[in-house]
Amino acid sequence: MALLVGLAAMTSPCVAGTLDLRVVDSAGKPVPDAVVTVVPAVGIPSGPISFPWGTTMAQENINFQPHVLIVPVGATIRFPNHDTVRHHIYSFSKPAKFEFKLFGKDETRSYRFTTPGAVALGCNIHDKMSAFIKVVSTPYAGKSAANGSVRITNLPEGAAQVTVWHPELRAKDNEMVLPIRATSGSVSQTVTLALRRSG
Repeated sequence: MALLVGLAAMTSPCVAGTLDLRVVDSAGKPVPDAVVTVVPAVGIPSGPISFPWGTTMAQENINFQPHVLIVPVGATIRFPNHDTVRHHIYSFSKPAKFEFKLFGKDETRSYRFTTPGAVALGCNIHDKMSAFIKVVSTPYAGKSAANGSVRITNLPEGAAQVTVWHPELRAKDNEMVLPIRATSGSVSQTVTLALRRSG
């Protein structure tokens, strides 16, 4: 069972709703870096999408920082190298195939992401380095914290589709989709993911 969800509808005179999820694995342990997106049936607001966490995927201490980054379609992502060694960054993912050949300390490369989906990153020089960029076409998106919690705010009332993605989720494209009915109140629920590895 890859996903267990029960979202109770709650009514309120407020204009916008809030979705609070706590993402855990099959052992009940918090799952960080799960990406939750919501697409309301009424559609997505017009205008550009932006998020408060920025559009930078740095290389630092022989790792990508952050491990998972959510960006809107059309965003240009910076890849600064803060290490004293060179990196060779690449992606073979369908939404974005590219590579940045060897570049050194304090050098930066950039790439514009034009297709929604999950992009897996690696380094040809350092095999242990991995990260993911989740390109989304909705402003209603968030990533679970270390305690597994994620909050999506300002949801319009009515039916909506929630997608939960995680790189280790046992499901097609590492994601599960479920319909909910968002209301003008607050909805809280625990989501259980079956991961390829746990603990």
